[in-house]
Amino acid sequence: MEQRIEKLAKLLVNYSCRLQPKEKILIEYTGTECEPLIRQIVKEVYIAGGYPYVNGANRRISREILLGASDEQLKFRAEYEMAQMKGMDAYIAVREDGNVSEYADVPAANLSLYERIMSPVLDERVDHTKWVILRYPNGSMAQLAQMSQEAFEDFFFDVCTLDYGKMARAMDPLVDLMNHTDKVHILGPDTDLTFSIAGIPAVKCAGECNIPDGEVYTAPVRESMNGHIHYNTRSLEAGFVFSDIRFDIENGKIVKAAANDDERINHILDTDEGARYFGEFSFGLNPYVQEPMLDTLFDEKINGSFHLTPGMCYEDAPNGNKSAVHWDLVMIQRPEHGGGEIWFDDKLVRKDGRFVLSELEGLNPENLK
Repeated sequence: MEQRIEKLAKLLVNYSCRLQPKEKILIEYTGTECEPLIRQIVKEVYIAGGYPYVNGANRRISREILLGASDEQLKFRAEYEMAQMKGMDAYIAVREDGNVSEYADVPAANLSLYERIMSPVLDERVDHTKWVILRYPNGSMAQLAQMSQEAFEDFFFDVCTLDYGKMARAMDPLVDLMNHTDKVHILGPDTDLTFSIAGIPAVKCAGECNIPDGEVYTAPVRESMNGHIHYNTRSLEAGFVFSDIRFDIENGKIVKAAANDDERINHILDTDEGARYFGEFSFGLNPYVQEPMLDTLFDEKINGSFHLTPGMCYEDAPNGNKSAVHWDLVMIQRPEHGGGEIWFDDKLVRKDGRFVLSELEGLNPENLK
């Protein structure tokens, strides 16, 4: 385990964050089992000549705070966290959750208040630091993946330390194709969507921002989307597991939303105006991630999937949509999950989760391992 932790820490500091001498880096973590990795990250920061700053948290304590949080209280918190974030050049978050449903009984209004007030801090981190986020393998994650903890740890380190340089090179033809595409058409079970990505850059993610990684994203032109989508992957959001999510979309806006809890999902989508529009469209490409496990950092990278995200767009793929929400909802298009097609400007690009164009075959899983 020690060698794998050292390898991962080196990747996070030197590849993902590209930390330079005298740069300041904020390291945030939740839980206690991840402390060996945090200690090793601090060591690697010093080896790189950087200055580490560390914040630790506990989700059970955070839950108590959220249960009674007020507008005035959170605004002050946002002020001091913003001051800290503005001083940072880089950011690493290691999230270890003993109970992924810890926030299940926090009122939705409290969670929405927190997201709205704290979202400028998130924007500052995303737009102005070199950042990377990852989970830490524990018993809870192994349960979600329906694996023993030992088997899950082996899977975790395979996924997190693959050859991201090779993946990055294989992504270049897809980036180029997306940058020259106007119309996207997605087909699948109870799914028929069209939208434009014209003029919005495609961005490859190969270990720089998330670990595990493996996606190429852009954003739909904000008001160009029409049709309907029925996601086939569950999603954990605000401590609740959503399933059977279906949207009807007109001129970019979700006009009807249904799920296993219609009230909850519509409450999230009513957080602000931008929450009913989409801020991201992305291909999932990690060859080791095959099945959902209720963890967005893994699920959004599932091979043969895409995610279409209500809420905030990213600064490097801007479509003008602002929101405190950024909810990565995943659809898997491999045959065992119902299949599906993605077309670019009336040309078939991916069918049943596999790229069919010769220049994109390097992104099929057997070529990335």
